[in-house]
Amino acid sequence: MPELPEVQTIVNDLNTADLIGLTISGAKVFWPRSIAEPSPTSFCRRIKGQRFTAVRRRGKYLVFELNAGYTLLLHLRMSGRLHLVAAASPRIKHEHVILSFDDGRQLRFHDPRKFGRLNLVKDPAKILDRLGPEPLTPGFTAQTLGRLLKNRKRILKPLLLDQTFIAGLGNIYVDEALWEARLHPCRLASTLSNPEIKALRLAIPRVLKRGLKNLGTSLGTGESNFYSVASRRGRNKDQLNVFRRTDLPCPRCKTNIERIIVGQRSTHICNKCQKL
Repeated sequence: MPELPEVQTIVNDLNTADLIGLTISGAKVFWPRSIAEPSPTSFCRRIKGQRFTAVRRRGKYLVFELNAGYTLLLHLRMSGRLHLVAAASPRIKHEHVILSFDDGRQLRFHDPRKFGRLNLVKDPAKILDRLGPEPLTPGFTAQTLGRLLKNRKRILKPLLLDQTFIAGLGNIYVDEALWEARLHPCRLASTLSNPEIKALRLAIPRVLKRGLKNLGTSLGTGESNFYSVASRRGRNKDQLNVFRRTDLPCPRCKTNIERIIVGQRSTHICNKCQKL
């Protein structure tokens, strides 16, 4: 699933592609369930003739602001990606939603596993305000994180994956941040000391910025793997310290990395560095 660095990489690609100000000349929906709201018919009718005024990210959502008071929200979920191609390009399998622009290009939503969703809404706050704080903003301080963790009787990793707690983190970057902070994913969140909170506060932005610098993490070559709009694979795989490195030596202490299950999620740890 694309996480904060991958979604931000897509936003950066789209902003580089000069889509702002282009008129959407038409829309087609080939998999109706890709449109969460409104109905596919209403979606195509309402978005036609509108223009993107801004493209940004909130958590794992792509946020397209439109000139007529609407906002298009796209959550890529497990396998979604975007293709920006010439209108004459043949439609390939799993391109479920197509937006055509007046300059002859099309933005196509490709989603082999069909979990991704688009919302065309007047009030994006009803969706986006449910999300927790952004971990790359100045307001994400150790004090903020401490207040969030205080009295939380939840295991640390599932809590960090909760988008209402902190926005944008997923399995890859949570495992990496917990390793950086030397914290076991099964720790009870409320038991973290102030030094441990500070270590986690430093680790989360550090691993996210590393992912951003490397244009995201691509782990394989399958259809559901991450590719940017510019069809680039993320380079961050080679910078991962624990994620999917089972039985390889920990970069810090040389103990073999272990794979465990935490909250029904595959989790990678160094048992020596991350003692429970």
